[in-house]
Amino acid sequence: MKIAIPKERRPGERRVAASPEVVRKLAALGLEIVVEAGAGEGSSFADEAYRAVGATIAPPASDTLGAADMVWKVRAPEAGEIAAMKKGAILVAHMAALTDRAGVQACADAGLAVFAMELMPRITRAQSMDVLSSQSNLAGYRAVIEAASEFGRGFAMMMTAAGTVAPAKVFVMGVGVAGLQAIATAKRLGAVVTAYDVRAATKEQVESLGGKFVVVDAEAMKTAQTAGGYAKEMSEDYRKKEQAVIAEHVKKQDIVITTALIPGKRAPVLVTEEMVRSMAPGSVIVDLAVEAGGNCAGAEADRIAIKNGVKIVGYTNMPSRIAADSSALYARNLLNFLTPMLDKQTKALAINWDDEIVKGTLVARDGRIVHPLLASGGN
Repeated sequence: MKIAIPKERRPGERRVAASPEVVRKLAALGLEIVVEAGAGEGSSFADEAYRAVGATIAPPASDTLGAADMVWKVRAPEAGEIAAMKKGAILVAHMAALTDRAGVQACADAGLAVFAMELMPRITRAQSMDVLSSQSNLAGYRAVIEAASEFGRGFAMMMTAAGTVAPAKVFVMGVGVAGLQAIATAKRLGAVVTAYDVRAATKEQVESLGGKFVVVDAEAMKTAQTAGGYAKEMSEDYRKKEQAVIAEHVKKQDIVITTALIPGKRAPVLVTEEMVRSMAPGSVIVDLAVEAGGNCAGAEADRIAIKNGVKIVGYTNMPSRIAADSSALYARNLLNFLTPMLDKQTKALAINWDDEIVKGTLVARDGRIVHPLLASGGN
């Protein structure tokens, strides 16, 4: 079986779908790996590093994709890439399927079998394949580093002969994987950290990392989590109470990091214009949800907007800003996803189409959109 690793073509995307370490493991499984020339440059993986572990380097993308049985990508393919793939090929990528049904339809029309890795079921067996968790983890870390870079003062309390430097006050909104890593990173840098999430179950996690949890409505928060572990949309009454509590807290913070996302929907606005105005000049907000509309009013995609002296960092692809590690973890996710699909004797694909993980991520097959969250849209 031949696996193709093309260079990512979306602006600003520095990641690559396979690291040399994972290519070596794929080659050891008896698979043929073709890597497009320069695919790993953004992640500091040289062509020679891939060649040294058994990959073939193909100059143009068409050569990489045309004969491949399976294609690994970080982001969904563009039209030219879809056209270059052969009918029946298997595509594995972060497809953004819930918000880009047209892209999934284009892949289905081309006869591709498509696995959307962002739809990985939240089950124990799939944890090592969960690309959302691996990438969000690094995004949370990088968000704090970006905040520290833009903040004009230190994070940790420092006692010097000339006086004491107060620690930075960091508020993390949304306590998923990214939020937890942001809390941990800010604490390591010496900040005083508080956090908020609508899910009451996250309170203990915040406190275990040394942060203080901000409570809005303890009773309403008990039912604010879906069976899959995501946050639900809350009632209008709760939203009003939330804004009042958060507004009072935000104005006292030096740094706010927002991470709240609802799969397939616009990100909720958590930091209003009034809240931004209430913060002291020199404060920093990092909006990790800006690609989904943003948690912060005034956030601008891929820019640092300055509102009333407050910097709002709106980078849409934070994992790409730590590309080497993001690519390495993503590649391991895909390797863990592929390995159970291989026949141990023949090394050929032997996909169990009824497997929970396969059914949870498969969005297109045999010319049709097949995932239940998408198929209802008609085909």
